Amino acid sequence: MSDFRADFLARFRWIGGHADVLGLFGDGPFLAAAGAALAEPFAGDGFTKVAAVEARGFVLGTAVALAAGVGFVPIRKAGAVHPGPKASRRVQQPDWRGNRPELSLQRAALTEADRVLLVDDWAERGSQALTARALVETCGASYVGLSLLVDQLPGEVRERLLPVAAVVSHDELPPSA
Repeated sequence: MSDFRADFLARFRWIGGHADVLGLFGDGPFLAAAGAALAEPFAGDGFTKVAAVEARGFVLGTAVALAAGVGFVPIRKAGAVHPGPKASRRVQQPDWRGNRPELSLQRAALTEADRVLLVDDWAERGSQALTARALVETCGASYVGLSLLVDQLPGEVRERLLPVAAVVSHDELPPSA
């Protein structure tokens, strides 16, 4: 992970005050390395599925699932087409944009035998991650942990989501221009 960490920090940039994480995914080898780096801390935990909230989470979640050779479970936001019976829950605390979206996943995507790793690019407040974990557990699956590119979680939220692994903490990023 240390090689990927150094590469991530070298490529990271701010554009107009916003982190350009999504722009990094256009490089295929970088995206594959990101998937492997996010899977690695949980390699011995026997996860059988990767779940992630749309939209950037879908990109990284799929990369992690491919790196680990397991399935991917999309967690959608309200209004998205998601056929069949669903588990749904509204985010309790506002996300980084101040929104409280309703999240849902297909109930048939998870079983009691599944062990689920949550993946995302960045967690600032953790409200979506907490809701995603609750949805996974509502479907009877087991939560394995949360793997992130950037961890900006408040301490009390991180405690509720343990184990949490991240490539970097927010404090390690270069300052916004």
